Amino acid sequence: MRPDSLPMTPLRTPDDQARRPISVAIADDHPMISAGFAALLGAQPDMRVVGTAANGRELVSLALRHQPDVAVVDVRMPELDGISATRELLASGVGTRVLILTTFDLDEYVYDALRAGASGFLLKDVTASRLVDAVRLVADGSMLLGPSVTRRLVRDVALTRESTADGRAAATLATLTPRERVVFDLLARGLPNAEIAGELIVSTETVKSHVAEVLRKLGLRDRVQVVVFAYENGVIRPGDE
Repeated sequence: MRPDSLPMTPLRTPDDQARRPISVAIADDHPMISAGFAALLGAQPDMRVVGTAANGRELVSLALRHQPDVAVVDVRMPELDGISATRELLASGVGTRVLILTTFDLDEYVYDALRAGASGFLLKDVTASRLVDAVRLVADGSMLLGPSVTRRLVRDVALTRESTADGRAAATLATLTPRERVVFDLLARGLPNAEIAGELIVSTETVKSHVAEVLRKLGLRDRVQVVVFAYENGVIRPGDE
């Protein structure tokens, strides 16, 4: 996605204009890309760009000052790369969710980013509307992985890890209430909060409460770990809808 091709007008008007704007930080060592992303996201009525950083060290400093909801982070940057910066942000406790953007569709970046605590991973060739939607989803607490990333994650978990489906996993899942188990199944399939709310005919706030309880009871950090847990324990198998 070239910066000079980014639209300068909002791509979507949110239904709830009264909500606090999503605060966003951007980290990329290419000034034109950083400026393009800032222009795109800053033009959205429900977003506010708090600053840009040219490397991971600047991003960590920026995040500690402004505590943005979402950081859009390039992988390859000088001084401190995007994955290391993500790891430091998670350890700092600022609560910023990281959306990794890169031109490199390589397994080691995917897994390193997810292990570091990233909430999303997309290639830079995504459309402008896809990036805007991705920031909204990540800010809402959803996990976001590009289709090719998800396919590889599922494939590699299925092929390289021995299933741990046993009594312990069953006992852990048994701690969930019936409604929480439904939420778990939908999380494992990658559904965002809004779609889960639609499936259950409840509010997104109710879904967030259920998600928090599922993560707490299963001892999992985030939605990525829910997906891995589900595949490792045979709850979902490759090919399942």
